[in-house]
Amino acid sequence: MAKPTHAPRLTHVQVIALGFAIMILAGTLLLMLPAASADGQSAPFREALFTAVSSSCVTGLVLRDTATAWSFFGQVIIIVLIQIGGLGFMTVATFAFLLAQKRMGLRSREIMLESINNSNMNGIVQFSGEIIAGTAIFEGTGALLLATVFVPRMGWKKGLWYSVFHAISAFCNAGFDLMGFQEPFSSFVSMADNVVVNVTFMLLIILGGLGFLVWHDIRVNGFHFKRYSLHTKLVLTVSAVLVFGSALLILIFERNATGAGLPFGQQVMNALFASVTARTAGFNTIDIPSMSNGSKLVTILLMVVGGSPGSTAGGVKTTSIAVIVLYMVGGFRGSRKPAVFGKSINPDLFRKSCIILFFNAGLALMATLILAGLQNFDLVDIMFETFSAVGTVGMTAGITRDLLPVSSYIIALLMFMGRVGSVSFAVALLEKKAKPPVTYPEETVTVG
Repeated sequence: MAKPTHAPRLTHVQVIALGFAIMILAGTLLLMLPAASADGQSAPFREALFTAVSSSCVTGLVLRDTATAWSFFGQVIIIVLIQIGGLGFMTVATFAFLLAQKRMGLRSREIMLESINNSNMNGIVQFSGEIIAGTAIFEGTGALLLATVFVPRMGWKKGLWYSVFHAISAFCNAGFDLMGFQEPFSSFVSMADNVVVNVTFMLLIILGGLGFLVWHDIRVNGFHFKRYSLHTKLVLTVSAVLVFGSALLILIFERNATGAGLPFGQQVMNALFASVTARTAGFNTIDIPSMSNGSKLVTILLMVVGGSPGSTAGGVKTTSIAVIVLYMVGGFRGSRKPAVFGKSINPDLFRKSCIILFFNAGLALMATLILAGLQNFDLVDIMFETFSAVGTVGMTAGITRDLLPVSSYIIALLMFMGRVGSVSFAVALLEKKAKPPVTYPEETVTVG
């Protein structure tokens, strides 16, 4: 008698990828409703899909200006997708289990761990509650600070909505804004000199990009750096170097470009904002097409790095870059297993980091080659677009709304792969049952 066949069980990564795909599909259908568009007409499928992908994957690239093209209902759909996409749908689902006072199964807990890049299952349900609570506190505080600027200018109703929308968008590193009512696709260029807006945005972006594991470590150990885990130490160190080091480079490159004629203090704030937002947030207070090529290159490199594991940000991640740099330095010194902060780094982490870096870079460069063949854009602008998409950054040199349909689908795919995790995405499609290991004989290959 033949044994009954069972449908193949989805892996954890496949479940996460499928969850994002379902969320994107639902968002697309909702955005195609006439009520979602400002003009009362149903949005074309391509534009609705692109917007749903960009918001769910917390990127910020748009074919339509968010403020002028979408109604209040459409904007609510977008910000809900951003919130769920930023936290991860498994985090939201876990919180729903908490509210319903139901127990999560082992498999659900494992998927939750995968979705936030964690390896410790102890207290994972409580940890998800901590994530939700921390998010509410940070976003709520950010909204209150922004309200001090928006409410006096726009009135209570519009001012509060703008404050809440932008606080969520900034904390989730999404880059969606509603400032297009002044000039479509202008982002926050008109508020480049507003200290409250700039500082609030930078703090929200940084807090969202540090990662949930870092929050927990700081909450438990306070501000005692020596007590932190190696992960937290690397995240904080690399983040500080990237923010201030990149800001200095942008300040130098832009002094005779977008910074020409501005007070020095304004130039410093613009450079800091550009450095922070390039790590996957996507807002801008500098007109990006007018930036020097040096600043554009610095921005592309920041987009490659992105935020930190288990955060609302995308990119290769700060810890991956740290591990690669440490192994490179260790290689120059003849060390096979480098150490930092009194701890050694596992070689498996180096291999994984290299795979992630080259896979992400390979995706972006492949897409750059295809787009360069399809459309006559400046090569730097195309690279800016593709690295922005795969890093889920959302910054653009101004070519997004001029993309051909096939080009926009390519960018949408990059955003999806960048958010789910390019390597995880590949594993989700190709992963099969493990086969017995086979060891092949070694042979020397000349390299270098």
